[in-house]
Amino acid sequence: MIPGRLIDSLDQMLEAAGLACSYVEGMSREAFFADKRTQQAVIMNLLLIGEAATLLLRDHADVVGAHADVPWRNMKGMRNRIAHSYFDINLEVVWETVRSALPDLISHLPAIRDGIAGNEPMAPGEG
Repeated sequence: MIPGRLIDSLDQMLEAAGLACSYVEGMSREAFFADKRTQQAVIMNLLLIGEAATLLLRDHADVVGAHADVPWRNMKGMRNRIAHSYFDINLEVVWETVRSALPDLISHLPAIRDGIAGNEPMAPGEG
């Protein structure tokens, strides 16, 4: 993957995470569990995030390794569980992911992206 595609993948992850979080903004857990449309929208964005993480793990181990605080393998694993067990998705895990893990991911991705765009991979904690 060339750097432009790497940046595109990070941008796609950031957009998907932001969308998923926006879908549940102001929503209670109970409302989420009752709303299949929101569940499916969030799940689709988790798939997109996981697919991008899979590509990064495969093609950019250096970037992944430089940012070990980001749960790349967990994102890939969630994508695989969703894609291969669609009717057995644990909505509690989806809810916790969108409420906790995605905001954390959103806080990390811009610095990673900016470091790559500037051709200087940033170490964790820089920026």
